[in-house]
Amino acid sequence: MPTYSVYLVRCRDGSVYTGIATDVARRLTEHDQGPRGAKFLRGKGPLTLIYEQEIGDRSLASKIESRVKRLPKMDKENNAILSARIRDFIGQCQAAAE
Repeated sequence: MPTYSVYLVRCRDGSVYTGIATDVARRLTEHDQGPRGAKFLRGKGPLTLIYEQEIGDRSLASKIESRVKRLPKMDKENNAILSARIRDFIGQCQAAAE
């Protein structure tokens, strides 16, 4: 079973994009160069990876991605705060599954 990561990318205009992928480097290349990249990111390059964290299976990664997207931009831009929030989200998701 593949391991998914949550990643955040800063665009040229300062916006922050959140996504999940099994291979973040490959996914960033797709965003930059290919038609398989996210519509949101078209024309917003160059893209800079600002955060990446392995999460686990796709279901959990999707739940974490959804919660991260709802965070204020200030929290997304501070890696210490973001890491702590993601740990909390993982704990909450795991507790809900029990």
